[in-house]
Amino acid sequence: MRIILSPAKKMNVDVDSFPCAGLPAFLPKTEALLKRLQAMSYGELKALWRCNDQIAKLNFERLQGMDLRHWLTPAIVSYEGIQYQYMAPGVFTDGELEYVQTHLRILSGFYGILRPLDGVTPYRLEMQAKLDMGQANGLYGFWGGSLAEKLLTETDCILNLASREYSRSVSAHLPEHVRFITCIFGQKKDGRIVEKGTLCKMARGEMVRFMAENRIQTPEQVQAFDRLGYRFRPEESDTDTYLFLKED
Repeated sequence: MRIILSPAKKMNVDVDSFPCAGLPAFLPKTEALLKRLQAMSYGELKALWRCNDQIAKLNFERLQGMDLRHWLTPAIVSYEGIQYQYMAPGVFTDGELEYVQTHLRILSGFYGILRPLDGVTPYRLEMQAKLDMGQANGLYGFWGGSLAEKLLTETDCILNLASREYSRSVSAHLPEHVRFITCIFGQKKDGRIVEKGTLCKMARGEMVRFMAENRIQTPEQVQAFDRLGYRFRPEESDTDTYLFLKED
């Protein structure tokens, strides 16, 4: 089983928490993306990134001297988003860190797919960015089926904790025999299931921590997740979707 997770926009440099264990699997493709981005003007990049001047200037400066092979940070501590805060990788035990290195895969518009201890440098490039890469139709076209193919060399069972923006880069290319189980974290409101972005990110990070602490090996074991007020609802779940409802 492999767990897929989205990256976070906010990133930092941390070369002290733990060492990198390798380079990303698709580094040559990342180098092609970097070359394309470095050829763009500040205005073009700001439009691509859809951000304010402060963020655009920071990432524009990062691009100018970006080094993909030196002074790198393990991916799992480089990302600073809410789901990574709730995962709290900085306090993983050695066993928990070994578990996520084996089972967790982080999807990325820039790097494609990352193991937690792959060395990365801060970047800004969302999977849905409309970046022209020759014949490819945006980044979904650029990555094509390569991310799914990479996962299929490791497993035939994927637990999806990624957002739709990222999970579709994998799910759209999987053969029918592969199990692809999506976890939904919601609340009931007026008889409907409502997913709130921040709460979902918190739950996804907490789910990864739960799985690492308990060395979860099968999707069925995930159903025991009961943190942050969530409970598994078997009557509203199926083989492809696990629903966790937050209790009031």
